[in-house]
Parts: sequence; structure tokens; C-alpha cells
Amino acid sequence: MKNKFRLIGTLALASFLIVTCTRTARTPGQASANQQVLPESGFATPRTVDDNPSPAPLTPEQSLRSFRLPRGYHLELVASEPMVTEPVAIAWDGNARMYVAQMETYMQDVEGTDEHEPRSRIMLLEDTNGDGKMDKSSVFIDKLMLPRMLLCVGHELLVNETDTYDMYAYKDTNGDGVADQKRHVYKVGRKAPGNMEHQRSGLDWNLDNWIYVTVDPVRFRYKNGMIQADSLIGGNIGQWGLAHDNYGRLFFSQGGGENAGIGFQINPAYGQLNFRDAYDEETFSPVWPIIKTPDVQGGVKRLRADTTLNHFTAGNGQSIFRGDRLPKTLVGDYLISEPVARIIRRARVVDKAGKTTLENVYEQEEFIASSDMNFRVVNTYTGPDGCLYLVDMNRGIIQEATWTGKDSYLRPQIQRLGLDNNKQRGRIYRLVYDGLKPGPKPHMLDESPAQLVKYLDHANGWWRDNAQKELVIRADKSVVPALRQMALGQKGTLDKVPSPLGQLHALWTLEGLEALDKELLLTLMQSPDAQLRKAAIWNSEPFIKKNDPEVLTKLATLKNDPSYDVLTQLLLSLGYSKAPQTKAIVDEVLAKNPANEMLAGVQGTLVKNESIRTYGARLGALDAASRKMVLDGATTFKSLCATCHGPDGKGTPTNLAPVLSGNFRRLTGKKDEEIKILLHGLTGPVDGKTYPDMMPPMGANSDEWIASVLSYIRYDLANAGNGIPRVSPQFLERVLVTPADVKRVRAQTNGRTSAWTWEELDKVEKQ
Repeated sequence: MKNKFRLIGTLALASFLIVTCTRTARTPGQASANQQVLPESGFATPRTVDDNPSPAPLTPEQSLRSFRLPRGYHLELVASEPMVTEPVAIAWDGNARMYVAQMETYMQDVEGTDEHEPRSRIMLLEDTNGDGKMDKSSVFIDKLMLPRMLLCVGHELLVNETDTYDMYAYKDTNGDGVADQKRHVYKVGRKAPGNMEHQRSGLDWNLDNWIYVTVDPVRFRYKNGMIQADSLIGGNIGQWGLAHDNYGRLFFSQGGGENAGIGFQINPAYGQLNFRDAYDEETFSPVWPIIKTPDVQGGVKRLRADTTLNHFTAGNGQSIFRGDRLPKTLVGDYLISEPVARIIRRARVVDKAGKTTLENVYEQEEFIASSDMNFRVVNTYTGPDGCLYLVDMNRGIIQEATWTGKDSYLRPQIQRLGLDNNKQRGRIYRLVYDGLKPGPKPHMLDESPAQLVKYLDHANGWWRDNAQKELVIRADKSVVPALRQMALGQKGTLDKVPSPLGQLHALWTLEGLEALDKELLLTLMQSPDAQLRKAAIWNSEPFIKKNDPEVLTKLATLKNDPSYDVLTQLLLSLGYSKAPQTKAIVDEVLAKNPANEMLAGVQGTLVKNESIRTYGARLGALDAASRKMVLDGATTFKSLCATCHGPDGKGTPTNLAPVLSGNFRRLTGKKDEEIKILLHGLTGPVDGKTYPDMMPPMGANSDEWIASVLSYIRYDLANAGNGIPRVSPQFLERVLVTPADVKRVRAQTNGRTSAWTWEELDKVEKQ
């Protein structure tokens, strides 16, 4: 019997070692060598579903008992109401003081009454005794309009509010915990469009010293105390939540598109590249709550037979765990909240021949799940203490008023359960692990630049990021020699040889200080570490743009690099040069890797960028065939249809025909009905409004002709004013009209001789 148990134990240990080794191979360099490796043994009990959860608010102590986590993990309460209410985002300064953005007017009833009143706040919280719980608080800024983005820069806090692009820097000059100084650091001066869920989030200071946001096609640089904008040629994506990993890879998500991870293949400065199979829809998209979840926006189609949510509907608040006080196996994993399911997903980030993919760590389980119906995590972070932090709004309604209307599926569920009464609470938790003590508090704001340099090699990514940011903000070049030694992997003033991650941060800190030199980059292009070679290529772009012969010659030696990450960066960076030498390098890389999906995708993105430069953002985002169809339709529209609809689709002064421009929701939802109108004409009032004449039938024209006109109207005119459109295959399939579509509808309506009426088309659609 003893031998049997010994054999089982040996097999279990071997299994763990295999998993650990495989995990490390997938994400090399993601954790510090001195971080403790502890086994993770899964869940203590099988997952079960509470089929009668109470919607009543729980006390913080009751909520702590509601969680299901893998063995060894525990959640601790950091702050709760009344100290914080309606928290949505947090940021720590260099001394680990926590700023909390609170949307205190968000959905206080199902109508969203007074939501845009300036009554929200940013709180300043401190842990004065080091026990991990906040025990001191003050109202740092009052009377804000739903603050949504925070970033600490030195002794100031950058803030963006809802409905505006502008950003202000706030500072407490007398130490009372209240901001008494405010200055404009970024001014646009116009209202930001979109409801609460369709405006920016982020302000993520990335490894490359650019500050990234979601939604808008822009990124920022903080220089001389001001924010400077840089446009992104391929646009931008994402909704609520933005994160980066140890190597500057950004992770977006699209809750509205039910997409739990997107935009992580290449930096958005190079355009957009996404793959449909970046995660497996059948295994990654389903979610596994531990309570019934009837309050879903998507209605019964989003529910299983047991009334649990079956699919991501509102993924948000993602992060890559980069701390040093949780098991090493968690480092580099992707964490994203699904507040409707009351869960946190944990996914491995896996490199497959250069293409990044996501895989759920658990089978039909979630990393963190709660039976508290008001558990609504909207952001996750790696903290200064090396632990994971969760921002829980802890409220009943989590959807914006656009989706809780009187005719919605959601409103009756909210009111039946009384969820609209659960508000003005909030919790901030940290995740801890048995046997691992949270790390010490930093004091970076009080330390010299020389001291900050040492933190660039810290085991906790939060320390590395913030030391780099602080050094760049101070712009003190006295540390350049030490940074250069560190970037080269030399001990220098450090007490040890830096890790590759320390070298990487030293390199990017030099970039932020505008102190990079060509010799350093050429040397690092020969580094044994692939991520350092990649970063050296990335940082050589100023030389590439000038077609520096020495740099181009060195880059040519990397065309056979064994790392697809390096080859990907080589193609991206060489895209800034039109020199024959760079084209030859690119052609050779592609010729030697003809079956690699990532490299082919990169090349396709760069070609698309050229199309955008030539045709503009909207048309350039299309493939050549679709673009030709839309352009042909534009020619026809402007020569024939503009007489009544106006040359830009905005109508005429005499109102001869309906306005088409900007009518995206109306026009893109009725493809077949619009084909019928062009085939047979339209007569009578439209949406209750009468026009002087009828729309004549155009059915004598070819299927190609009708498809091109409608594609131009639906894709270009209808989308006017909406920024750069989404260009996923699913989106284009829904919007563009093909000759096959016209042929199908023509056959269905064969023999019709009279024009359609608006009421008749509405009736057909509803059937």
C-alpha cells in the first residue's frame, strides 16, 4: 500500500513538473528566477450552481464567503463602502497611495436618471499600518463627470472624464489629501460621442513609453508635463479595459462584440491584425458561473438550461498578471472579468509560431467565481505588493440605460429581482496565496534617480513599470551611463547582473530619455534573448526611416532568426523604409516562411496601411475587391442618386428624398429590404414623412450595379461620422451587399411590378 501511495505521489509530482516546464516554455522570461514556484492543485470540490441566489446585497464579510477559487488562493478585502462607492478604476502613485475613480451617478435607476450630473469623485486611499487594508481616505477630487481614466505621473494624477477628450493634471501641494492644483494637459475642446460603454478607457503607459487608450485612433506621449497625441493609421479597438505584458504587447477586449480578447497580435501603431482562431470559440467563449444569471442583455439565447450565462457578453477590465507574490505559474496569464457571469477568467497566453493565442487554464471552470449576485468586477491590476487586485462595483445593474429600455429583455429581470435598488457600494479586493507574503510598500517618489534604476530589474512588473515611468518623467540624464550598462547586461552599479527583463526596461528608459545610441542597438540585435533582439529592432526605427546603411545591413543578418517574434518585428519595422535593401530583406523572410500565418498577416496589414494612406481610413480598410465595388457605387451615386439625396447623402434643401448619411443603424440592418427598393422602387411616406416623388425602380441594371450602389451607401455614407469602421469579416458580411445577395432577392421577388411601400417592407421584415 505504501508503494502504491508513493507511486501516485511520484506521478502527481511528475505531472506538475511537466505542466510547469511546458508553461515556462510558452512564456519565457515572464517571471523572475527568484519567484517561488508552488504547485496549484485545482479546486477542492466540483463546481455546482446555486439555482436560487439571493439578489440582496451582502456585507463585505458575506461576500468573502461567496467566492470559489482554486486551492491556496484567497481574496482579502482592501476597501469597501462607505470608504469607496461605485469604484471603476484605480491607480497607485510611486509611494503606493491608491487613487480610486468612482462613477457615482452611473445607473442609479433603470432609466439612468441624472447619470451625467457632475457628482462623481476620485478618492485617495492609504494603508498606514502595512496590513494591506486601507485605513485612511480623503476626497481627492470632487464634482466630476463620471471619471473613467487615471494615470499617476510623479506627484500628479492625470484624469479624463466621460463625454470629453480633455485631460487635466491634479496635485495636492499641502499634503492634506485633497487636490488643490489643476492644469490642462490635453485639450480638444469638443464633446466625446458615444454612450457610457462606447467611450475610451485605458491611459496605459506601455513599455514603449506611449500611453494607450481604447476606441479612438490615437495614442499619447507625456513630455514636458503635457500630453501629445499621435494618430494610429489603422484605427483603434477595444472598449472597457486595456493591459500590457512584460514585452509591451497590448491586450484589448470588446464587450459589446462578446469578444474576450482582441488586438494582441501587433502594436496598433502598425495597424490592425486579428485572427478568428486567436482563441477557440467552442472552449474559450463559454463561461461557467456558479449561480443562475437571469439578468443578461442577450435574453434567453444567452442562457443554458440551468439559467447560467453561456457565453462572454461583457468581458472587461483585463490584465496580464506580472507580480511576484502569487504562484509563478500565474505570471504572464491573461485575466478578464465577465461581470454578468460574476467570474474572472484566467487564460494562458500561448505563442504558436509567432501568433498569440489564448487558452482557458481550467476546463469548464473559472479562476474566480462568486455566488454574490452583486459581484461586478470592472477592472483588474497587478499591485505594488505583487498581488492581484479586483475592482468590484458591487451593484445590481451593470448595463447602461441603452440596454435597459422599457421593451428590453433585461428591464423586467432587473425589476423582478430588485437589482435596481442595489447601488452606492463597492469593494476592492486583493488575491493572496498560502505561504506567500505580499511585498513591501514602495517609496519611489522620495528616492533618487540612481535608486530608481535598480527597480528596473525588480521581480514585480509594477515596480519595473513605475520606476521606468518616473525616470522618464524626471528627465534626469545623469543615470544614462548606468542605464546603458544595465541594457547591455553588465552589473555596473547594480548588486547583480540584470535579468533580460531588467535589460529591456533599461533600454526603453533610455528611449524615453532620448538617450539611445546606434552602437547599443546594434549590440543588442545580437543578444541571446529574443525579446531583447525584438526590442532593439523596434528601437532602431528612427534609423530605418533614414535608411541608415549600417543599421539596415545589421537587420539583414536577422532574416533567419529562429524567433518568429523577431521576424514579425523585423517586417513591421522595415515597413518604415522604401529602400530596395529593406524590400529584399522582407521578400526573403516571407519566401523562407511561406506557410507562416503570422508573417503573412503582418505583410497583409502593411499593405492595407498603404491603402489607407492612398484611399483614406474608411476605404483603405477594405480589401481590393470590396474597395472597387464601393468606389464603383460612389461613382454611380454621385452621377445619378445625388440629385435627390444630395452629393454627400445629407439630402437637399427641398427635401426631395430621405437623408442617408450617418444613418448607420437604420440602413445597415435591412439589407434585403434595401435591395427590394432598388429593384422595384419605393412609394409613399418613409418613416411617416412624405416626399415629392417616388424612388424609381432600378431593376433593369445588373446585380453588380445594384450591389455596388448599396455597398457604397451602407458602408461609406451610412457610416459617416462614426470614425473608422470595424472591418472584421463578420462586420463586412453584414454591411456589404454582394451580387449574389441581389440575385437571391431578385429571384424571390420575380414578377413584382409595383413599387414597395415603407409599411409593406416593415411588415415583411417582421415576418
